Parts: sequence; C-alpha cells; structure tokens
Amino acid sequence: MYENNDEFDFEEGSSSFVKMKNKYRTRHQPKPTRKTSYESNKDVQLWLKEQAADASASKEFNPTMLSSQRDGPWIQSSLSQFYEEDLISDVLYIAKSGKEASVFCCVAHPSSGYDVLAAKVYRPRMFRSLRNDAVYRQSRVVVDEHKKAMSNSRAKRVMSRKNTKARALQVSSWISYEYETQMRLYEAGVHTPKPLSHIGNAVLMEYLGDRERQAPLLREVTLEPEEARPLFTQILTDIELMFSCNRVHGDLSEYNVLYWEGKVIIIDFAQAVDPRHSPAVLELLQRDIERVCTFFAPYGVEANARELAYEIWLRYMGPLPE
Repeated sequence: MYENNDEFDFEEGSSSFVKMKNKYRTRHQPKPTRKTSYESNKDVQLWLKEQAADASASKEFNPTMLSSQRDGPWIQSSLSQFYEEDLISDVLYIAKSGKEASVFCCVAHPSSGYDVLAAKVYRPRMFRSLRNDAVYRQSRVVVDEHKKAMSNSRAKRVMSRKNTKARALQVSSWISYEYETQMRLYEAGVHTPKPLSHIGNAVLMEYLGDRERQAPLLREVTLEPEEARPLFTQILTDIELMFSCNRVHGDLSEYNVLYWEGKVIIIDFAQAVDPRHSPAVLELLQRDIERVCTFFAPYGVEANARELAYEIWLRYMGPLPE
C-alpha cells in the first residue's frame, strides 16, 4: 500500500521501512473509546475541590473581635473546639479580663438552647496568685495526660520535677477540678452558672447577662434596702450547701458574686477546697463568710462570721479536736 507513496522513500523490507509503517499505523489507527468515570472527570474533580474548599472555609472559626487582640490566635485556638462541636458560633466581647483567666461572651449555637454563653479561658499564670497553696493542693486530684487520676505518691514525684510536663499536668488538674466542682455545686442547687463543657484550658458555661453587657459584680451594685437581707441569706445558704458537697469556695467576696435579675450568683471556684482534708479549711470558710458580712453590713445586716462558720463546721464535720 506504500509502493506509490513518494513520502516513504525506503526499500521495502528494510528496518527503516518497517519502523515508518508501524508509526503510520499507530498514528492513524482509531483509538478505543474509554468510558469516563465520575471520579476521573476533571471538571467534576475541580468542582468537588471547590466545594470542599468552600465547606472548609464556612466551618472555619475566625471571630472578628479577636483579630484586634494581642493574644487573639491563642484565644481562638482555645475556643475552636467549642465551635467545631456546635456549641458556639461567634465571640461578641470580653466580659472579664484578668491575670488568671478571661471570660468571653459568645454567641451560642442554635442547637444549644441558649442565646449567649460564657467561655472562660485560663492562663497558666493563674497559679501564681494562689495563697496558702499547700492547703489548696491537699484536696486536688492530679490527672495524667490520659485524664486518669494519679496516686498521691506518683503525683508528688511528677510535681516535684518542676518541668514543662509537671506544669501542664498541674494546669489540667486544676481546671478539671474547678469544672467538676462547679458541676457538682450546680446540680446540688447552688446559685452558680451551669457548666456545659470543658476542653483543654477553656470552660463553657451559662452566661449571666445578654449580648450587650454582662451581669455586674455584686460590688458594682447598690442594692435596695429591702433586698439586702434576702440576698445575704441566699449567699449564706449557698455557702452551707457548698459545704454539704465537701467544698469551701476559699476566695469568696463581692468580687466573684454576680447580680442579675434580683439574684446573686457565685462564680470562680479555682480555689475551692475540700474541708475533709484539713482543719485549716475552717479559716478559709470563716474568711469567706467575713467578707460577705462586711459587704452587707452597710445595709444594716448584722451577723457574726466566726459563729456562722463554726456552726456550719460543727453540723457537717463535728467538733474540732482539742
């Protein structure tokens, strides 16, 4: 078929002739049609990638208000898990900023049943301000990286090393202890925000306030004369109820009591202690009550803090050893 084609000037049967003939057949032979699968379609693949990118972007937690914060990226990473679990959808403002922790007012996810929630983010420096540290540590359960409680001997060995791991375990144990304490007290009926979740160095809880402002601290409120005595009684009742749950606040004052809609709500249980571990806790109980009495005294509320503390201790712990 190639004899009269001047394009192929090769002797028939030569190696050059055979190579050219095979090349011609390969070039002009119809290629078999291959069915294009859904996965191999480039247009579909591109579309899927774009959809995945859009979905990823829509799920990214990037609150605008944190962009202006010096530690915004760190706060964002602390709260992102709450976002991924459909508990919060945005951050509105800082409700409280302190050396130990900051509280953020967050928009709650619709499925949570709340409008706004409080996210408390702890800082490692929170432990520097603890007074009577030995008394506080006595009632703490130290957990390892797998959230399992350590024996007292093992916990002492780990904490004595003063390295990064020991510090991390201390932080984790204290935050877990505060969360569990607040949950226990809320379920017992103490007036405190309902805790909802605890992840890493952040705790999510019920928010006292609204989208515009947080509930004021008790120290920021001027009470009506007729409400002072009932609120004092409520706090004393909560103190005794906490004691019945084997907890003493340890740092109670008008600085960690909120006032909202005619009620007082106790917050911040980082220094809560178990009275069963040491008689020295009686001093903390008395100090808590003294501070409450001091605040309400200008409203005409008279009470003996020492007597009230001893009465509570006697009811639940029995008489002190001679």
